[in-house]
Amino acid sequence: MGDIIAAACDAPAPQMTKENNLFMQIAVHPDGTVTRPEVPLLPPSAPGAAVASRDVPLDASLGTYLRLFLPDPAPRSPARLPVVLFFHGGGFVLFSPATAFYHAHCEAMAAAVPCLVASLEYRLAPERRLPAAYEDAASAIAWLRTTADPWVAAHGDLSRCYVMGSSSGGNMAFFAGLRTRALDLVRGLLLHQPYFGGVERTPSEARSEDDAMLPLEANDRLWSLALPPGADRDHEFCNPARAVAPEALAGLPRCLVTGNRDDPLIDRQREFARWLRDQGGVEVVVRTDHAGSHASELFVPERAEELFAAMREFVSADGARGAASC
Repeated sequence: MGDIIAAACDAPAPQMTKENNLFMQIAVHPDGTVTRPEVPLLPPSAPGAAVASRDVPLDASLGTYLRLFLPDPAPRSPARLPVVLFFHGGGFVLFSPATAFYHAHCEAMAAAVPCLVASLEYRLAPERRLPAAYEDAASAIAWLRTTADPWVAAHGDLSRCYVMGSSSGGNMAFFAGLRTRALDLVRGLLLHQPYFGGVERTPSEARSEDDAMLPLEANDRLWSLALPPGADRDHEFCNPARAVAPEALAGLPRCLVTGNRDDPLIDRQREFARWLRDQGGVEVVVRTDHAGSHASELFVPERAEELFAAMREFVSADGARGAASC
């Protein structure tokens, strides 16, 4: 299993600095449009890969789709895999399920947990500012509830359906969980390094001016491109702990919040986890003391192993609860 994760983390990753950071390469033009840096893209896997993958449409009119990842060989019936709906990071502005390091990350996740992963291609800002990504996320959850997709039907256990996101995808997973509680489908939210902010800087944000993965200037730029026009950083999409009423969290499923100590967002993540638990009464498992930087799990096998271990523990605990209640 370690070899699979190491191979998946071999996506090209030059020594990252503020100067070559992809977010710093976003060009914002006077008319508000952007030019994005080019990043390698990968097609779905060829037959014989350790993890099979294929793309399925979600809403062709919006250009959204899901890339499904299934361990190969898949478990024999009646054994079924938990289903993880995954939202990639990128500050709501960059990347897709086909981005090389996110494709590799989902392959590694499917093999290591193991699980059936559905990675969402959602609409990006600034062309489609928030809440467009939240709407696409909610549509993906609704798709899972009604789909007759052969992989999901044959190998997925929708009684163990989890919504997961990394960075901006973690933000999306939280708001998608709020929007789809009534569907009674999602067993838990897996929020990895969720991307939140606020008008007032936290200490970890204030120290991040020269951070290699998420420099302060890039953080500010991403929020300016993603939030609704005229919104400041205390808007609910950015700072829910300040702007969302705790009673709005009623019915939210169990949550796993993970983060790394050297992430500029770590103070926000810990504050968010406390808010969920202490004010919202949400059951929260907190793992925010891992080593590493923001998004290091995409390139460092040890960080990926830690994240997948936390996922396995969280999902296994749900399985044990289900068995105890039978």
